[in-house]
Amino acid sequence: MNSSANARIYIDTKRAISEISPLLFSGFAEHMGRCIYEGIYDPASPHADQNGFRKDVLAALRELNYRSMRYPGGNFVSGYHWEDGIGPKELRPRRRELAWQSIETNQFGTDEFLQFCREINTEPMLAVNMGTGSIQDAANLVEYCNAPAGARFSNMRAANGHREPYGVKYWCLGNEMDGPWQIGHLDALEYAKKAREAAKLMRLHDNAIELVLCGSSSSQMPTYPEWDRIGLEHCWELVNYHSMHYYAGNLAGDTPSYLALNAVLEDYIDSVSGLLRYVKAKARSKHDVYLSWDEWNVWYKAREPKDMRGNWTETPHLIEEVYNLEDALVVAQWLNLFLRKADVLKIACIAQIVNVIAPILTKGNNLLKQATYYPLLMFSQMASGNSLDVLVESPRYETKEYGDMPLLDVSAAYDPAANKNTIFIVNRSLAERVPLEIRWQDAKPKRFASAQQLAGDDPKAANSWDNPNQLITQAIDTPRIIDGAAQLSLPPLSFTALSVEF
Repeated sequence: MNSSANARIYIDTKRAISEISPLLFSGFAEHMGRCIYEGIYDPASPHADQNGFRKDVLAALRELNYRSMRYPGGNFVSGYHWEDGIGPKELRPRRRELAWQSIETNQFGTDEFLQFCREINTEPMLAVNMGTGSIQDAANLVEYCNAPAGARFSNMRAANGHREPYGVKYWCLGNEMDGPWQIGHLDALEYAKKAREAAKLMRLHDNAIELVLCGSSSSQMPTYPEWDRIGLEHCWELVNYHSMHYYAGNLAGDTPSYLALNAVLEDYIDSVSGLLRYVKAKARSKHDVYLSWDEWNVWYKAREPKDMRGNWTETPHLIEEVYNLEDALVVAQWLNLFLRKADVLKIACIAQIVNVIAPILTKGNNLLKQATYYPLLMFSQMASGNSLDVLVESPRYETKEYGDMPLLDVSAAYDPAANKNTIFIVNRSLAERVPLEIRWQDAKPKRFASAQQLAGDDPKAANSWDNPNQLITQAIDTPRIIDGAAQLSLPPLSFTALSVEF
């Protein structure tokens, strides 16, 4: 490890990459485990409001300020009959839910989800069933949500107490249909044709909707990237986004390599971005399709078959991952990557939001904010305006998986309306501080408006019910900015979020 040299970050607020889409800070709620029931929706809880939503969960979600919310899956959606989840609750069927081998009560469905989105002020993103569902089922759901009353399915919505259309803008054309594990799995050409016809039919109900095409489940799939090419070539003019999924982990117990995982993630997004340019050029198209990284997270500790099978029970405890400091630093770097790729990446949904591989856990009447909650909070609160092309000079270190890597991972934003610059920095070093100079090149900021830091000595440390505040962001002292430069010292295993005013 060569961490003796100082690091430098050079910031030019005119060197913009792209405007940051607020939808980069979005979430995903699936009917899996305790995400919906005992998470979002728990009428028996003393925290429940008049709609059965947990008020403590709503408060934490409002704080994170997710800009959109993907629902209802996930693998769940490929066997879901959306009509099961509407109408009088006492008439809704109980079903054996095959994706997670659970019992689905259907007490929470489309109307409840859309009410939940209103409660936390987020845009809904509905996925349609491209597995067992038909293109007609998909179109019927668009009619139910978005058409004026006066026809069969829009009248059903009105009869269920919602006369005015919901106006759902974002729609996903299925989920992970490249995966053999998916109910109704299709090969690339079969999916491309079905998605194209579903998109046409859905748009006949509402041509203002924006559609997300199903991309590869990860860059490790044997059909990647050919799957993506085939789907895009068939559906290019009908869709607005192409999905990416990826789950990170440290199964090898190699923390230095794990903290450099952005090497893989950056290659993944660059490869799919190149594919978008290729298909657009091949089609001689003037239409743009952007990326939606609508499932991303750390997930590796709870991946045994027993962690993903509900044994035909209601609300089983499934993949309730406990997140530690190194996981939080990986999440922070993922968000850094989102800003650096803001020209092509417009939507990103962390999977998931409560209990199931989530930054929030519930137990009885209590709620725990995990370590990953805090980088999500900092980016959601602070990243706005334009992402910046930042020049970083960093000491480097050696990793087993990715070779020589910089110790610092950095992103930055400038919001002209607020005249504010934010900088996000991860120090990957396990043991050493990194002296840092930040130099502003085109304008001299007046002062630091805020400075928050998440740091610790042990990469495996985690918040717990007994010690819920072991890993939280804390305010740090900031130096004066002298002649357009500031000097900091970054502790090891740290994430630092800075805001300066001009």
